[in-house]
Amino acid sequence: MDDSDEASDLALMERVAKGDEAAYRLLSRRHVPAMLGLARRVLGNAADAEDVVQEAMLRVWTHAPRWQPLAAFRTWLTRIVVNLCLDRKRKAPWVDLDAAGELADPAPNAGEEAERSERDRQVDQAIGQLPDRQRTAIVLTYGDGMTNAEVAEVMGTTVSAVETLLVRGKQALRRTLGDDAGDDE
Repeated sequence: MDDSDEASDLALMERVAKGDEAAYRLLSRRHVPAMLGLARRVLGNAADAEDVVQEAMLRVWTHAPRWQPLAAFRTWLTRIVVNLCLDRKRKAPWVDLDAAGELADPAPNAGEEAERSERDRQVDQAIGQLPDRQRTAIVLTYGDGMTNAEVAEVMGTTVSAVETLLVRGKQALRRTLGDDAGDDE
């Protein structure tokens, strides 16, 4: 099919359910980059993120014949990735290897860039210390730009529960990072 790049996720999943590898590859190209970014933010570890996304895509392939389009494909895949990330975080503690820092950059504005990089590292570290559900809500809302309703669907909860998780997560981040952490929201 020449128009396969334009096919909907639903149409592609119907083809994947019949064993169509080309449709599976197209779904992978569409969604793996975003899922890798999500998994990296939730886990804080690129190697683990790649493993999680690979496992999620394997589940897409193996569960395609039983998949029911009750939610958008992206929502279903996001839920798989989030659940796998949370499972992985429960199993093994994460060690921050980035704590060593980086070499000084001689370029103009290197000081500002270094400060921004350090602030980003501190925020990432603080997010990594949040309880799993708060971290997931923060990452999906602010990292992936999902609406509270979409986050609620992914997390299998209500919109009000997501809002509560976000409020508590932001409060914890402000306590961890200091009062000025909320200035950049």
